[in-house]
Formats: sequence, C-alpha cells, structure tokens
Amino acid sequence: MKSKWIYIVASILFVVLWIMTSSESALKQPATWQRLAEPGQLSAAHAHLENNCAACHTSVTGIETSKCIVCHANNESLLQRQPTSFHGSISSCKECHLEHQGRGKRATSMDHVMLAKIGMRQLKDDDVNNKLLTWSKLWVPPHANITPDEVALNCATCHSNDDRHFQLFGQDCAQCHATDKWMIAEFRHPSPNSMDCAQCHQAPPSHYMMHFKMISARVAGRPHARVDQCFQCHQTTSWNDILGAGWYKHH
Repeated sequence: MKSKWIYIVASILFVVLWIMTSSESALKQPATWQRLAEPGQLSAAHAHLENNCAACHTSVTGIETSKCIVCHANNESLLQRQPTSFHGSISSCKECHLEHQGRGKRATSMDHVMLAKIGMRQLKDDDVNNKLLTWSKLWVPPHANITPDEVALNCATCHSNDDRHFQLFGQDCAQCHATDKWMIAEFRHPSPNSMDCAQCHQAPPSHYMMHFKMISARVAGRPHARVDQCFQCHQTTSWNDILGAGWYKHH
C-alpha cells in the first residue's frame, strides 16, 4: 500500500516538473496534453492518429461508432467479403476493435459473446430479421465448449465458406464446434472398418479425372475401386496413409 502512494506522488511530481520545464508554447498545444493522457500506443494502422484523439473519442461520451464509420464506411473489400460482410449491420465497434495496445498488436480481437450481445441490442432497436442471430433453437448449449450467448449466433452467416462438410451436416456449426477453434478435441473417428466414408468426405478433384485410374488406384493396388469407395485405398490415420503402400503423397 505504501509503495502505491509513493508511485502516485512520484508520478504527480514528474508531471509538475515536466510542466515547469516545458515551454509555454508547448503547453498550449492540444497534442501535448493528449500525450499525457494516452493509455498506450495506437496500433500501426492507426498510428497517424496519435495526436488526434478527437478522431475517435468524444469528450464525456467516449468512443462513438459514427466516428469509426467516417473512415471505414467505404471499405468495399470488408463489406463484400462473406466472412466480414456482417460489419454492414453492426451498430458498435469498440467491443471487438481494441486500441492503445502498442504498435505490434492488431486492433481486432474477435469476441463472439460480445457480437451476440450487440445483435440482441439491435433486435430491440431494429427488427427481428437480424442476420447475426438465429431463432431456430432455444439457445441451450449443445456442449460444454460454447456459451448460451454464442449459441444464438448464426455461424453460417460468416463461416459458410469455411464449411468443409459441404453442408452435409447442415449449417448449425455450434452443435459441434466452439468459437475459439474449429478442431474438436472430443471427436472420435468411426471404426477403421467403416465403409461409409463418402457420407462425410468428398474426394479431391484429381479423383474425378484420368489421374485416379492411371495412378492413384494402381498405387494402392485397387485398379477397380470406385471414387466413393475411400476405404478401398485409404486408412483413417491420414489420407496419405495408403493400404498396402504406406505413406504416399503424389499431389
């Protein structure tokens, strides 16, 4: 406790000494006082605003979304890309875009819980056609790795391009996945003796060309195998672990 007060007093003395030794003209500059109040460096992308706090902040109110829009509203690449197009209907930016963390940090920190809460706030202000959320379920977490707020999100709105299941499992990603990573630690592959691989796996483009019969099937020693008979050549340890041939990579 004592060391805390020593730190506070030392900080005040430093500021007073700095003011006493600074020139009068420097004290009249807004940038001088802004530097004293700055909690940390801006990211590299916003470094040009270092001496212009008013570009993002409003006195008493704080950070306002309207000021973000002034610079970013015409970012066509952001609004036209499927994973980021949801920004066109977002009413708040500061929850996921954090500043004053230094030059080496990105100003983006995706927070799915906050995104869901923003969507809920917008429902009260706008209408029930909020694309961020889905009303097809009762928001009961299907597993322990996801929160009730995150379950309310319509994952496919942003992640349909990431769907490796080709919609075979539907579009409700939250039934199996969490928001911090796609990999599911609890997943256990079906029996190596299973013959229903094609239910979940789609063959690569080369398997639908002459390459399959001329090379792939011959290397595996299965010249009469069909493309949908994955079990004839592949093992569940890895796609490149070929029955009778071992580890083989030729693509």
